Amino acid sequence: MLSTACVPKLLFTWTVLFAPAMASRFVAPPCDQERFDLNVGNCLSDFSKIMETSGYQEKCLWPDVKRDYYELKLCVDNWIKVTWCKKSLVDKFFVQVHQTYFSSCGQIQDPPLFILIMLTAPLIICTLLMPFVCVCLTTWKK
Repeated sequence: MLSTACVPKLLFTWTVLFAPAMASRFVAPPCDQERFDLNVGNCLSDFSKIMETSGYQEKCLWPDVKRDYYELKLCVDNWIKVTWCKKSLVDKFFVQVHQTYFSSCGQIQDPPLFILIMLTAPLIICTLLMPFVCVCLTTWKK
């Protein structure tokens, strides 16, 4: 019974006296940006090979390359932890990736001419025939 009452007191004393001193001794190492750039370049080269074979210049491939993009993100996140660099490097990296490979994703493309004609032709025909229908209905005798 006596030992169970002493354990919380000892834990409290240790956390108050020794934990802050130990925490202040830990200093994060500086960012190794050269190592980060080199290894993230390797991650990007794998992703670039996939994108080059897919024809990203013609259309937005986002749904098709989602898995590969996620693997690129995991690789970059791993190297940001290993090299102790800031997240701002990751942000800059992914802005460049999006500008290179996904710039056509936000552009809206017009549908083909055939589809436009099929959508608008019935409306135009109805609009042109409406006066004739109105004249026929108003002058029609029983």
